Order: sequence, then structure tokens, then C-alpha cells
Amino acid sequence: MARLQPLSAEHWDDDVVRALSVMMPTERARPDTVGNMLATFVRHPKLTKAYLTFNLHVLARTTLPAHITETIVLRTATRRESRYLWDHHVPLAERAGLTESRREEIRTGLTDDPPTCAVIDAIDDLIDRGKISETHWKCLHEHLDERQVMDLVFATGCYTLLAMAIESFEIEDEH
Repeated sequence: MARLQPLSAEHWDDDVVRALSVMMPTERARPDTVGNMLATFVRHPKLTKAYLTFNLHVLARTTLPAHITETIVLRTATRRESRYLWDHHVPLAERAGLTESRREEIRTGLTDDPPTCAVIDAIDDLIDRGKISETHWKCLHEHLDERQVMDLVFATGCYTLLAMAIESFEIEDEH
């Protein structure tokens, strides 16, 4: 059972809808359409709105190609042991072109693809030490420009935070 339950429909108000409108049209900001994670987060509408504003950049306005963003999400989900995050991003990863075999490489961290390896190593550094090592920094810059590296760091932090919240609140998967 979840530590924090999704906010029940009778408690949804204009603040909740405004918080979600950062990421979705108002007509979709309903308890029956947003899923357990967002329905739980809106228990704190101001925090949700602030987080979703940041998350929107990381997910949709980033300088990174979608397959790299989804690599970040899936690797972070693996390292933070967030099944919920992994399961909810597999469809996005597939749309971004990440095949089942590539997703398995991301999960295990074992790949012979240099750009994917550079991204995985950087994510692992950030999660393990809070900093990309000099070796991995140089390797990452062989594949990404300065802004893309910045987006990678912030995306890893964003999804690490999200995984921590999902796991701490014990949000139940609706699948």
C-alpha cells in the first residue's frame, strides 16, 4: 500500500488543475487520466507545478535527442531501482527508437556503442559520486556539446529526484 495515496477526486480544485496544466491540457488534468504518480504529487500543488515546469524542459525542450533523454531516464530508473519509472518510460523509449536489446544494454550497463557507453558512464558517475569523472567528461564531450552535457546532468538529477519521490511515497503502478 502506498505511503501517500493519490488525491481523491473530491479534493481536486483549481490549484491542482493549474499545477498539472504546465504539462498537459486542462481537459486532461483529471483524476481518472493522470495516473497515480501525478495524482499523488498534486497533494502539494505548488511543488508539483514547480517540478513539472522543470521536468517539461528536461523531457521536451532539451537539446538532447529523445533517445538520449530516454537512455538517461531508463538508466536512472535502473540505478534507483524504480520499476514504476522504468515501466512508464518504456513506451517513450520505444518511440525514441530504443529497441528491446538497447534497453537491456541500458539496464545492464553493458554496451559496445560508444555514445551510449559515454552516457551510461556519466549517469553512473552522477548517481554514485554526484560528479562526472574527468575521463567520462572527456568521453561525453566526444559525442555531446556543452549544452547537451548540461541537459544530461540536469536530466539525471531530475529523474533521480523523481525516482526518489516515487519510491519514498511507494506510489503504486496502475498497470
